[in-house]
Amino acid sequence: MRILFRIAVTSAALLCASAQAFPIAAPGSEGFLVIAGGGEVVATYQGNSAAYSNDLYLENTGAFLFNNHSSPVGSTVSLGTFAAGTELIFRLHVNNTGEDYFTGPASRNPDSQAHARVQTAWAPDEALVSFEDLFNGPFDYNDLSFSFTNVVGTVTPPGGSVPEPSTAALALLAALGLVSGARRRRA
Repeated sequence: MRILFRIAVTSAALLCASAQAFPIAAPGSEGFLVIAGGGEVVATYQGNSAAYSNDLYLENTGAFLFNNHSSPVGSTVSLGTFAAGTELIFRLHVNNTGEDYFTGPASRNPDSQAHARVQTAWAPDEALVSFEDLFNGPFDYNDLSFSFTNVVGTVTPPGGSVPEPSTAALALLAALGLVSGARRRRA
């Protein structure tokens, strides 16, 4: 009798675990941009737990990528080759409501909320993107997950531009010089 009970408990645990057996991008990566690293970008469908039917598009080209109910997990699509630094904008179209949600800043979405998480280095040379498909949340980002090669996720930069490495280095050197000068004056 105890063996049957243990088997039942183990089976129930496995069923619960498999109900969400696909990856979801890490919290804190909401509103990040998807930036091409240079070269071919390949997308892989990772899964979903959405009741609504969602289609994923690459806005840069208008290409359809995946449907969360009909695309098999593990499906891949080559998005083409993009220059390093190109922002790739993805659109999730919710077939049941007609709403569209985008990667990047919350201002792109009808409810002014971030509807995508972008986790850099989710796997070697891969970023993971997870979408929320409901207006105003619940923001569990489990409605469609996919990964990409040759991309990075980055915080939406203020003013829309990322400083060149040489500019950042100069700013750091200037700050260090100010700190050093302040120390000399004290001594």
